[in-house]
Amino acid sequence: MSSALNLSHEPVTRVRHGKFAMWAFLASELMFFAGFFGTFIVLRNTNYAAFGEGSAQLSWPLALVNTFILIGSSLTMAMCIYHLERGNNKLFRLFMGLTIMGGFGFLIVKYLEYSSKWEHGLFPGQEHHTLFFSFYFLMTGFHALHVVGGMIPMAYMFFRSYTKRGYKHPGKVETLGLYWHFVDLMWIFIFPALYLMIPYAVAGAGAHH
Repeated sequence: MSSALNLSHEPVTRVRHGKFAMWAFLASELMFFAGFFGTFIVLRNTNYAAFGEGSAQLSWPLALVNTFILIGSSLTMAMCIYHLERGNNKLFRLFMGLTIMGGFGFLIVKYLEYSSKWEHGLFPGQEHHTLFFSFYFLMTGFHALHVVGGMIPMAYMFFRSYTKRGYKHPGKVETLGLYWHFVDLMWIFIFPALYLMIPYAVAGAGAHH
């Protein structure tokens, strides 16, 4: 066959198909989160008092703990990629285990937070539930599902690293790392929007009156 007809070379972009597909997927997920944030901001600006009262009932220290947990897990995920690219399966396993623990830690803190809301009747369908908490559970719940979605392939890679051959696919770990960094980034936007910005906005609105 003529070399001119050989199509086995890398694509023009020189980007792995899996990585390109992940970027496309993250772009679609970004549209979901953008819709949540856009609707939230519009309703917040027309319901300062109600949204401020709801935000005041959230625990920003717990949310701050979760922020540090996710930032730490982003670092350990980067270390996973670094060590696997250098063929160090043992250190890859260590940092992947730490990343998974970070995911579990985030979910445990979120469980504690949700439990508190249940006890105070703020869950959907309970007597003290408000529009603010509809957005709170929608945005944080959707984000938590993404955390779980990232932990499933992490667990697979982690256990595969214990096999005789170990785990030998740094490109796939790098692609998963893109997803995990996106999940962390979305939380960095959710945290101030729900826990920090509204009380100050309400105080500022009151000062103008």
